[in-house]
This record gives sequence, structure tokens and C-alpha cells, in this order.
Amino acid sequence: MVLTHLQRFPFPAFFPKPQSLFTYRSLFSTPPLSKLLTRPHYSTLLAAERPPAAEPPAAAELLEPRIEIPLDRLFVPPDTEVPCDSSDLSARVLKGSNIVLSRYARDAQVAEAEFVKSSVRTEDCPSDGLPEFALVGRSNVGKSSLLNSLVRRRKLALTSKKPGKTQCINHFRINDSWYLVDLPGYGYAVAPQELRTDWGKFTKGYFLNRSTLVSVFLLIDASIPAKKIDLEYASWLGENQIPMTLVFTKCDKRKKKKNGGKRPEENVSDFQELIRGFFQTAPPWIMTSSVTNQGRDEILLHMAQLRNYWLKH
Repeated sequence: MVLTHLQRFPFPAFFPKPQSLFTYRSLFSTPPLSKLLTRPHYSTLLAAERPPAAEPPAAAELLEPRIEIPLDRLFVPPDTEVPCDSSDLSARVLKGSNIVLSRYARDAQVAEAEFVKSSVRTEDCPSDGLPEFALVGRSNVGKSSLLNSLVRRRKLALTSKKPGKTQCINHFRINDSWYLVDLPGYGYAVAPQELRTDWGKFTKGYFLNRSTLVSVFLLIDASIPAKKIDLEYASWLGENQIPMTLVFTKCDKRKKKKNGGKRPEENVSDFQELIRGFFQTAPPWIMTSSVTNQGRDEILLHMAQLRNYWLKH
């Protein structure tokens, strides 16, 4: 797929772009054991609450593949120092992502979650000033399932076999201190065309005018190849300087090679390559599965560090 009409623009960044390389474990290639790191990733909420112990990795970790990438393809949160020791930095990369963990990653657990209200206009959204994270994606990408997984509640957000059921801006208050926001899906909806157009208008109006929006989490189906509409949506968010995290869903699904299908990690890599052509700085990304809860803790840690930085500044 080649897109020629999208403009290249800088992703919002708050740190200088380092030029050296470092090595971290990922899902894309298998390493020689002689070069494995001796410290594990942060991959749970508990690990983020205190520094990791300096001990050898478990046997399972030794088999975990890795990839070498430039530092400028990592997402380093604002007000985060980049250590000179590459092993120290690699231990701070959230598993299945390009996100470096910062000192703001605290209070990430979800203790309470409740539905607050649905709105069809940005001005009707809650006005209490609490920070919020918006989930948006193509219809049937698994948005409601991911939201339920994050809060460990099966029916907090309505899930349906029919895509396009979310028709409003739905606010869910977490720990009585911040919001998860479920936005209408794009690309398909069981509603007339004129209503789908209106949903697109008020969703983009929400992005542009909502002062308490910390970041948009753009969900991408990793079980299928990159879609033009997803690339265009990411391009629009970047062009308007709206903070964005790519959340790759359905990473537990495996397509049969004989039918031309690719593994989720291959689709993730392909999408990043396409995005890289239009962004000067790599946006943060996380691989997830609502079935296995892969990426759940990583998303909450990422939200926590963004939220705590936002509250401080």
C-alpha cells in the first residue's frame, strides 16, 4: 500500500531525539543467547511501583526474542532522562511496545470504574476537569472489549456482534479521578449515512476542543493488514498535533500462512513502516489482546505516566 496524499509532519515530542542504538526484547526476531540482556522488561503494575531487582532472567525470558532499533524510534515520555547505559534503558521499555517507563508511572491500578454519561456534543461532556483518555478505532476493532479488559468488567462497555453500536461520547470515571472515553467507531455503522457523518464531525470536534484530553488511543486491528482509513485517521491526529498512542488489538489471532495471512507482529511491523513515512518521531504503540489480556498492564502504566505528568504541568 502506498499513500501519496498524506503529508509528513512531526509527532508531538518533548525531548531531543538521541541518535545511538540500543537493544531490547520484542516479538519480531530471535536473538543469540550470548547477547541476551540480564534485566527484564517492566511488564506488570507491581513492577512499576518499585525498581526491578538486578537478577538473571528466568528461563522463559531467555527465549523471548528481541529487536534492535534506534533510540529515536522509542517513545520517551516528557521529563524523562535517557540513561547512557543501554541495558538500563532496555529494562524500562514496556513489553510489546516502544514505550519507555518514566518516574510518573504510578497509581496505575483500576480499583473503581463506573459509567457516567453519554454525550452527543463536546460541550455536554463532564465539566469536572478530570483528565481523560479517548479510545477510538474502526468499527469492530475491539474497542469495547479492550475497555472492559482494562477495568476487568465484562459489561462496563456494551459489546455487540454488530459493529458501529457506539453512537455517543461515553465517559467512564476511573478511581473517581480520571476518565476513559469510548468514542464512535469509524468506517462502518448500523445507521444512516447522515448520522455517520455527524458522528465524525463531533468526534473530531471533541479532539480539537476538549481541554482535558490527555491522549487519544487509536486502536488498530493487528490480525489484518493495514487499512488506508486507519492510516488517514492517524495522519489527521498527527497533523492536528493531538497526542496519540497506537493500540494494536487482536494480537492473539493467527492467520493461516497458506491463505496469505500474516502474523499480528508482521502486521504491526508493516503498519509502523507505513506510519514512519509520515511522522518525524515515532508515536508510542502497544500490542494487546482482550482475550489473553496482553498489553493491559502496559496500557494502564502508559496512561498513568501521561496522566501524572499532565496533572503536574
